Amino acid sequence: MIEDKNQQRTSLSELGEFGLIKHLTKNFEINQPSTFKGIGDDAAVLDFKDKKAVISTDLLIEGVHFDLAYMPLKHLGYKSVVVNLSDIYAMNAKPTQITVSVAVSNRFPLEALEELFDGIALAAKEYTVDVIGGDTTSSQKGLIISITAIGEAEESELVYRNGAKSNDLLVVTGDIGSAYMGLQVLEREKQVFQVNPNNQPDLDAYTYIIERQLKPEARKDIRTLLHALEVKPTSMIDISDGLSSEIIHICKQSEVGCNLYEDKLPLDPQLINVCEEFNIDSTTVAINGGEDYELLFTISMDDYDKIKGNPNFTVIGHMTPESEGIHLVTRANTKIPLKARGWNALNG
Repeated sequence: MIEDKNQQRTSLSELGEFGLIKHLTKNFEINQPSTFKGIGDDAAVLDFKDKKAVISTDLLIEGVHFDLAYMPLKHLGYKSVVVNLSDIYAMNAKPTQITVSVAVSNRFPLEALEELFDGIALAAKEYTVDVIGGDTTSSQKGLIISITAIGEAEESELVYRNGAKSNDLLVVTGDIGSAYMGLQVLEREKQVFQVNPNNQPDLDAYTYIIERQLKPEARKDIRTLLHALEVKPTSMIDISDGLSSEIIHICKQSEVGCNLYEDKLPLDPQLINVCEEFNIDSTTVAINGGEDYELLFTISMDDYDKIKGNPNFTVIGHMTPESEGIHLVTRANTKIPLKARGWNALNG
């Protein structure tokens, strides 16, 4: 949290827009056969032949989606790519390209943008996607990042939110709630630091949950794994705004109800410990905390044997007729209507 005051600072105005673009994009390589023409013309050209293209876009705004007090720029670049790729994986598609647009104020020197783009390049390499274009402009204050992700899939592979049927099983990958509690720890340490800037935080006890917040990963393995298991989900969504909100999205679009079981929620032990420390109910965090970027999907009951015992998957509930509603079944076996209390950017 202590900034090096002697960093080199190269003004962006020295390079101009085109010089800046050329400088920041010089390390991007083309790896995808579908990238016919990348950066350097009025538009990129993609050639998917007989596959379907999948496109998603996200906007990240300083002070709303991230806080540079504890979010390193390289991590921010990495995360901004990952959150977009997660949407492509949630369609059961393979991401292939991204475009990157940034708006920056004059408080950011070139070196800061280089860090941001180092993170973007690292994510592009890790997930084998090509950076094929974008835009740079100035902003009145702060940093704004917009990334569009493009992917491909055979029509038969695509999974939407509206295919869940009554009696389907509700499955989640990984564990949930950790990213939210990582954010709570970072916010607490920021408050301490503001009171006493000489206080260096000891974050060893929070390594996993902080990483889930600052450097999340999209579940690129799940598409391959499901294919190998010969399981095609009936519906799927990624968990960006909280489990409860995402379940409600699937239920509404599929016109079904759901029973979610509290005792089945996959929670990391570190999350449980930190919830106790903060005196917050871990179930509340698990179902309402966002930014886990795990995948939530439904499968036919017939496919249960194919996924049972697999450490990547947890069956957390089942779908019901729409008339039965959407409920959390508590450990005490009482039913509570599930409400969408996940993160909402428009609530501030």
